[in-house]
Amino acid sequence: MTDTEKLNQDIIKCSLSVKSLIQDIQNCNGPLEKLNELNASGRSKLSYLREMIDELESYGKETFDNDLMEEARNYREQYYNTFSMFRKANVNCMLAIEKANKEELFKMDESSTVRQRIKKDKANMVKMSSNVTDQLLSISRHLADTTQLSADTLQTLANSSMTVTGTSGELHETKSAISQSGKLLDKYSRRQFTDKLILLLGFAFFLACVLYILKKRLL
Repeated sequence: MTDTEKLNQDIIKCSLSVKSLIQDIQNCNGPLEKLNELNASGRSKLSYLREMIDELESYGKETFDNDLMEEARNYREQYYNTFSMFRKANVNCMLAIEKANKEELFKMDESSTVRQRIKKDKANMVKMSSNVTDQLLSISRHLADTTQLSADTLQTLANSSMTVTGTSGELHETKSAISQSGKLLDKYSRRQFTDKLILLLGFAFFLACVLYILKKRLL
């Protein structure tokens, strides 16, 4: 098994693992500490998944393997979709836990234990929201870098296209010049043949005149 094949398998396994964890988050009913554990595990796996996709993309660029680069682009799109599902599952779970805490608060006595637990959950929710925001900012920066790279690639392709167009024009002009030269050479060749023919006829006429004069003198 090659390194790229192993890397592909690892990416698929990690992606499936993240999706399974997202399912666990969707089924989580609390407490908030449990959600925090799932969230931390999910962020770690997503980070590892992104690193493997970056590695596959880098290897494709280094070896000029378009198939690997296409696979990396597909994996990256799947990664963004998975990250969106992960974030949505976290938000929905936090809202469900908060709703359950509020309902429990209304049902139970206003004991200090309950108030402390609700306060602690709210603090944890604020902390987790901050972590999710940091993750979103990181993804946004990564998307900006990817967009800039795509723009640079398009500019390079545009410059290459202009160069090819210019070269095509120069080749067309060279072809026209060669065609004109060929016509001139052909014309010159025909003219040279005509001059030789006239010279030959003149020489023949001269010989005829000489022979005629000699014949007259001998007779």
